[in-house]
Amino acid sequence: MTYHPQFGDIAHLGHIELRTSKFEESLAFFTDIIGLHESGRSRDSVFLRAWADYETFTLQLTRAESSGLGHVAFRTRSEAILAQLVRSIEEHGIRGEWRTENFGHGPAYRIASPDGHPVEIYFETTKFQPVGDQTPGYKNMPQRYRPLGIAPKRLDHLNLLAQDIKGCRLFFHDLLGLRVTEQIVFEDDEMGAWLAATNKSYDIAFTRDRSKASGRFHHLTYMMDSREDVLRAADILVEAGVAIETGPHKHAIGQTFFLYFYEPGGNRIEIGAGGYLIFDPDWQPVVWSRQERSKGQAWGLPTVSTFHSYGTPPESAE
Repeated sequence: MTYHPQFGDIAHLGHIELRTSKFEESLAFFTDIIGLHESGRSRDSVFLRAWADYETFTLQLTRAESSGLGHVAFRTRSEAILAQLVRSIEEHGIRGEWRTENFGHGPAYRIASPDGHPVEIYFETTKFQPVGDQTPGYKNMPQRYRPLGIAPKRLDHLNLLAQDIKGCRLFFHDLLGLRVTEQIVFEDDEMGAWLAATNKSYDIAFTRDRSKASGRFHHLTYMMDSREDVLRAADILVEAGVAIETGPHKHAIGQTFFLYFYEPGGNRIEIGAGGYLIFDPDWQPVVWSRQERSKGQAWGLPTVSTFHSYGTPPESAE
């Protein structure tokens, strides 16, 4: 019997692998300025996490010739669900591969989105175990809060550039069970889709790549507790000589208070706060038109041109 994926089969966004041609500079940026914690190393990768991430890592930083997405991974609700999702995917004619030699988690099934983004699903994971002065005073937190740099709380979401927005939307909805929360549709042309595995406004988004490339990376987001934290992050970036692309400001889609900048390898990073939660089991996607999007961000700030044109790897590296 064919299994039909359900909302909740994917528990949450697990981790993101970013490629960088400036490995040492990128690593220093993510640890000293962003304030992520190193969990381990394996060959050409370093594994990092924010202080409230419960898994061993949420960011894999990999030495490479260019920037961009290595892969994105989602944890399933159970081992049984993982097996059912894999069977369903293969019944739809999509063939992936099992990867068993993984740092911090068990076997992962890797497939590609319709636009070529590498996607993994897994269940078995190694949870972070604090030692020494990492041990939290609150037993319900994975680690003591030790502020260094921006010190984000947790990984929240990522945005990928794509040519086939509809195909990517259907892929994550029909094959993995994610809920479509918001969309951008210009006349009959899908320009963007936001999907959630949880009750957040989204865990992954796809927006139209204005280049001719496929499978590119737009940004990943680490979250803070408050808008004031995002404002402080802007000060930290300025003090470190890091140029801010746009923000602090508020998105209309997702309602997140945002700040965008680039790490040394060229990948776009967002620090955010806020957003909305969905409790309505009958939620219907919010659809934005061309006219509505032309009004800019929530408080009227026009979206900077680079936000629609820049992705990694950059076009010159294609």
